[in-house]
Amino acid sequence: MKKSLLLLMALAFTASLPAQEREIPEKQKMHFEVPDARSEYSRPEKAETSPAYKFTGSGIFTTQVNVNADGNNILYDAANEPSIAVDPTNPDRMMMGWRQFDDVSSSFRQAGYGYSSDGGQSWTFPGSIQPGAFRSDPVLDVDADGCFYYNSLSVTSSDDFFCTVFKTGSDGFEWDNGTFAHGGDKQWMRIDRSGGAGTGHNYSFWTKFYSWCHPGFFTRSSNLGISYEPCIQVTGTPYWGTLAIGPEGELYIVGGGNDDDIMIIRSDNAQVPGSTIEWLDYSAVDLGGYVWGWSPVNPQGLLGQVWVDVDVSDGPGRGNVYVLASVVHPPNDPADVMFARSTDGGLSWDPPQRINDDPDPGRYQWFGTMSVAPNGRIDATWLDTRVDPSNGYQSALFYSFSVDQGLTWSVNEQLSPAFDPHLGWPQQEKMGDYFHMVSDDGGAHLAWCNTLNGEQDVYYSYITPTGVGAGEITAGREFAGLTAAPNPFAQKTRLRYTVGAQAHVRLAVFDIYGKELEVLVDRVQAAGSYILWFDGVELPAGVYLARLSTGSRHESLRLVRTGFGR
Repeated sequence: MKKSLLLLMALAFTASLPAQEREIPEKQKMHFEVPDARSEYSRPEKAETSPAYKFTGSGIFTTQVNVNADGNNILYDAANEPSIAVDPTNPDRMMMGWRQFDDVSSSFRQAGYGYSSDGGQSWTFPGSIQPGAFRSDPVLDVDADGCFYYNSLSVTSSDDFFCTVFKTGSDGFEWDNGTFAHGGDKQWMRIDRSGGAGTGHNYSFWTKFYSWCHPGFFTRSSNLGISYEPCIQVTGTPYWGTLAIGPEGELYIVGGGNDDDIMIIRSDNAQVPGSTIEWLDYSAVDLGGYVWGWSPVNPQGLLGQVWVDVDVSDGPGRGNVYVLASVVHPPNDPADVMFARSTDGGLSWDPPQRINDDPDPGRYQWFGTMSVAPNGRIDATWLDTRVDPSNGYQSALFYSFSVDQGLTWSVNEQLSPAFDPHLGWPQQEKMGDYFHMVSDDGGAHLAWCNTLNGEQDVYYSYITPTGVGAGEITAGREFAGLTAAPNPFAQKTRLRYTVGAQAHVRLAVFDIYGKELEVLVDRVQAAGSYILWFDGVELPAGVYLARLSTGSRHESLRLVRTGFGR
């Protein structure tokens, strides 16, 4: 009750100049998440269902998330713009949020969410955090203790935006009543898990011109989300972007900037509780193009937002800063996935690289999404229209990764069938504005949207890199790069690892209780890469652990046996 009263007081007394009275750049006027005449709340009395979509292939496991209690697809609804968080204390525990449209005939959207307690194999969809409340732009993250946070955009009757951040406990999936967090349109949020002074800090920023606290558009919580500090401005006024935390707790913000450039800003003292945040001068990031939207492939949405992430490994790339986005790439490419890296904390940048390897400049590579694994591997996904023989907008999910700090990238791999992104629009001609991905050492957890079942729904995928040149990243290490593909797997999976120097190697598989089930390798091996198959056909479906040891070093990889193919 106290939180609700404080929120009402804030809404009554702290609103600043209405958005429609501000001078807003034309480009940023185009994104305006407010209810319209088609936004009447409607929920069907009884939902019809159809089989949910699920797919397991080489290097990917995909399953639908917005399903009913029986695991079936709910017909005539829609869901898009998903975000994901994975509990660092228990990776089997995951949360996803998205824009939930209970009735595809209305653009009224809510804060939909779903959770998994078995590593993404199955999902529970309870509905919306606040049924009947208009909410948009979901952003999720998790703190070092495993508490999930859900940053959700809403709007007053006078079209003033504000954000509420909801939080769970460290061992459950129930949301609290939410905390007022200022906010505005196209917000993003990141929580510090660096282990330094700023651990637990919650940072968020949004579009300045659609801000609750204009001209401010950034806030920090340094008390685990109990309250959010007064808004401040960010040097350079970035928009449509994201945040990242470096290995020493430094904060990075990236987004579009003036004159269609892309900019990045850093603060080294935002991690200090109670500090007056200081921003270093922003630097321009050349991605060979500019962020945009409202293109035929996603007519009322973005081509994607700008992503920043940092290498926090103990390897040679520690501290490297990476930026990726789908950009309009002059002179004649409507959307390419472009990447750039900085090896000096964002002060200077290498020339941009084009990640998509298609030869046709007329195709769209959109919703480019990036995350960096704890071991330094960089993962990139996007939707790609190269699969459409008619040169239309049919799209498929594609993936590439880098294990040498972004110098080279794997051959692009198609991970889904083609689908029509124009199906199932919930009275908005778009499939949202972004996907979201979180990487671990074994692969990438992707929250995304597609229409493979004939309507717009949200999906979880676990992507396992294949063909990793692990030997190239093992300098000074006894081993590296333990991977499995496919993972999750139905009957068997291929394990690959690299030994950096001759050593006694032991590779064994354990159940979740620590019981050793099978020893795969227990002998001296020379330096080099090794591949072997693990046959789990006699094991029940579930989660297992492959553990690689040599000398004093140990590396583990979670294996998921689905049991689908038994």
